[in-house]
Amino acid sequence: MPLFTDLTVQFPFGWTGIVGPNGAGKTTLLKVVTGELEAHGGLVQRSGPALYVAQRTDDPPEQFEDFIWAPDATVLKARLRVVEDWPERWETLSHGERKRAQIAVALWREPAVLALDEPTNHIDADARRLLVRALQEFGGIGLLVSHDRALLDELCSQCVLIDPPSAVLRPGGVTAALAQQDNEEASARSANDALRHTESRLKAEAQRRRVVADQKSSAMRGSKQKKIPIHDHDGRAKRNLAKVSGKDAYAGKMVAQMNQRADKMSQQRAGIEVKKRYETGIWVDGASFMPRDFLLRLPAGSLPLGDDGRQLHFPDLAIGGTSRIALTGANGLGKSTLVKHLLTHLQLPEEKCVTVPQEISAEDSRALLESVKCLPNDERGRIMTTISRLGSRPGRLLESALPSPGEVRKLLLALGIVRGPHLIVMDEPTNHMDLPSILCLEEALADCPCAMLLVSHDEAFLAKIVDTSWHLTPDKAGDAQLEIAG
Repeated sequence: MPLFTDLTVQFPFGWTGIVGPNGAGKTTLLKVVTGELEAHGGLVQRSGPALYVAQRTDDPPEQFEDFIWAPDATVLKARLRVVEDWPERWETLSHGERKRAQIAVALWREPAVLALDEPTNHIDADARRLLVRALQEFGGIGLLVSHDRALLDELCSQCVLIDPPSAVLRPGGVTAALAQQDNEEASARSANDALRHTESRLKAEAQRRRVVADQKSSAMRGSKQKKIPIHDHDGRAKRNLAKVSGKDAYAGKMVAQMNQRADKMSQQRAGIEVKKRYETGIWVDGASFMPRDFLLRLPAGSLPLGDDGRQLHFPDLAIGGTSRIALTGANGLGKSTLVKHLLTHLQLPEEKCVTVPQEISAEDSRALLESVKCLPNDERGRIMTTISRLGSRPGRLLESALPSPGEVRKLLLALGIVRGPHLIVMDEPTNHMDLPSILCLEEALADCPCAMLLVSHDEAFLAKIVDTSWHLTPDKAGDAQLEIAG
């Protein structure tokens, strides 16, 4: 089944947002536009070299070494804080540092068409401000897939809203585009409801009149069975029978007219496209807090950060049965390192902890999807119900060979939810998620009765969920210090 049919769109200079749910084909569209994939039909015309920057940060970007030593790359390296030894120690970089490197190299290559897939994933607030400034200066045709509503509003003059097999181009940033879509869908639903009500009323009235006509017809047949009086010289009985027959014919004609009008209403409804909106929002069924007081107690200590001698210092740490903790701090200070350390010291069964890492490789993503496909029908059904309520289409997901990064995160979360977790640990929970999914996840975690530890740069998301902050800050020696508040 094709993702898009009869899609005609022209992208102007400046930034165009590409918006849609996980698995709808946003990445596929970027790859077709930039030539990474060939369309099955139609024509793609480009004004010059095109470049796609992927969501994943597994591998260094092409021409990274050339960029590092290029004289004309000095400004971009300084602006996005790219360090000269990064190519040699790519595996030790945080995903935020890798993302900055990806985008810096892409901007340096100056493509005519630049397609960015989730450019603000993993990036802290300071780096995001630097990135926005750099992207605003890009002079070519830019395509932007992002869950970052503020970024889409700030950069984009138009947005393509994808809902396979169709895609609609709307003016303005994502807020204006989605508002226009909501208004049009509300108008379509209202018109459809009005037509359906009229159609039902006409059919009911036609049925009522048909019953009346049948009753009169039956009465007329009964009267025919009676003999006309011999002395009925003026033919009064015959005239009465004729009147009844005439009324019966008129009633039948009215029934036919009402049915015709009802059919017209049905035809008009068929011409109105009413988008099906799937039920959203999940409740973490079976989740509960541990009866014991603490899931983790860890004495103060230190952890190494890379091979340069830097350390992450932390005080006594504890996670209670209903703790809601946010772990925050700039890129490179060791948030993911601390999470890995904490997971090895938890005091609860492994199956009672849901862990969603910052990134999942393509190979692991394929393996995860295949494992879900092989589950018993009832368990797979519960997982797919959760996937649906997080805004993705289960059928489309099960048909895919490689799920999108956002769908992989939903799969991992859904797998843990069906086990009834006592603790949910998510590293950058909103990364790769589409906008509706973020709202669903936010609602689910806010109501979840179990403990959670969320690593995120998304302050608005965290503010609605957590009550305790673990914040990493650098000290004068370059080490990271963990501070607790709340």
